[in-house]
Amino acid sequence: MIYEPAEDSELLLEAAMKEVKPEDEVIEIGAGSGFVAEKIRGKCKYIMVTDISPFATRALREKGFDVVQTDIARGVRKRFSLVLFNPPYLELEIELKRGFYEDCAIDGGKGGIEVICRFLDSLREIMDKGGRALLIVSSQNASRVFEKMKLMGFQYEIIAERRLFFEKILAIKIREQEQDR
Repeated sequence: MIYEPAEDSELLLEAAMKEVKPEDEVIEIGAGSGFVAEKIRGKCKYIMVTDISPFATRALREKGFDVVQTDIARGVRKRFSLVLFNPPYLELEIELKRGFYEDCAIDGGKGGIEVICRFLDSLREIMDKGGRALLIVSSQNASRVFEKMKLMGFQYEIIAERRLFFEKILAIKIREQEQDR
């Protein structure tokens, strides 16, 4: 299974189109079908994509992307000025689980924030000093994500949102906190 674009993909694309600069080196984590990466490819200096699914990485490679099959960005030794991630952000109920790769695309783990927390824990390893990250989160667990970012010393702001049936999805821009001089 490859995650097909939905409202959250469109929200990440909208935020990325406003944020991307011609000099940016970009990584999209969990790129799935390549929906976002395809649209910003010509608007930045370089783009790399990752996905945990061999099915997604094969399709992304066929579209001409520099692809790494990995969990989040494990093993990526480069830093990027713009990091994009539309993670799974809801907890998948046990009876809905289907298989490892299918679940990876839609299961955010306990409370819907396990994958997001792993991403935040690795962000400093892949984001340039002065870089930015765009992350999609649900209003259902945003307060816990904001708390984690504060504890880690990240600055963040909501730059776009979209209302769905039972939640809002938010596009969050993350940066290192500016140090007092």
